[in-house]
Amino acid sequence: MTATPAGGRHGKPWRAAGAAVVVVVAMVGAGLVGASFATAPAPRPPQPLTAPAGTGPDAGADPDVAGLPRSAPTTITISRIGVDAAIMPLGTNPDGTVQVPPLERAQLAGWYEPGPSPGEVGNAVIVGHVDSAEIGPAVFFSLGALQPGDKVTVTRADGRRVTFTVELVKAYPKTEFPTEQVYGPDDRPGLRVVTCGGIFDEATGSYPDNVVVFASMSA
Repeated sequence: MTATPAGGRHGKPWRAAGAAVVVVVAMVGAGLVGASFATAPAPRPPQPLTAPAGTGPDAGADPDVAGLPRSAPTTITISRIGVDAAIMPLGTNPDGTVQVPPLERAQLAGWYEPGPSPGEVGNAVIVGHVDSAEIGPAVFFSLGALQPGDKVTVTRADGRRVTFTVELVKAYPKTEFPTEQVYGPDDRPGLRVVTCGGIFDEATGSYPDNVVVFASMSA
C-alpha cells in the first residue's frame, strides 16, 4: 500500500467528543481508512517464512496449528468491542494502493483478496474504517481497545468459523508501516486487522497513523 490517497479527501470525521474520542492504547477511537495505509506498494504473494522463529509479533503462536484450504471470509466477529460485520473482497487500485470499503458502507470490513484467506497459512489481512462523515462510528471504531488474549472470529464461505487470538495491538505512523510484518511471509495461519488512528489532520483530511492488530489462529 502507499501513502497516496486511495479514496480522495474525506473531509471532517464524525466525532462524539472531539479529540477526546481516542483510545489511548492504540491512539485510535477517531480514525478512518481510505486516505492511506502504508508507504509500500501492494505486497507480493506470501512465501515460506525466512525470519527466525520466535522473533515476530506472533512469536507466541502455536506452531502446530495447521492451515486450512482457501475460502473467502464472509463475516468478522470481535465480541469484546461489539463487532459483527460482513466482509467484502478488496484488491488494489491502479496506483498500487490497496482498496478500502466505500465510506458510505463503512460498516463493512474488507479482505485483501490477493493474500491468504483467514485460516490459510500466511497472514490474512482485513481492513476497515473507524469512523466516517457518512455514517459516524464505523466497523473498527474501537479496534484499539483490543488486548492480547482477545478473540477474533472469522466465518468463511465454506462454513468454517476460524478463531484468532490477539497477540499485539500497535499504532504506527503511516510513514513507518510494518509492511513485512503485515503482508510478509509466515508459516502459520495469522490475521492482521488494520485501520487508521491518531489525531485527525484537518489540513489533509486524513489520519497520521495506522493501528494494526496482530493475531494467530487458535487450535
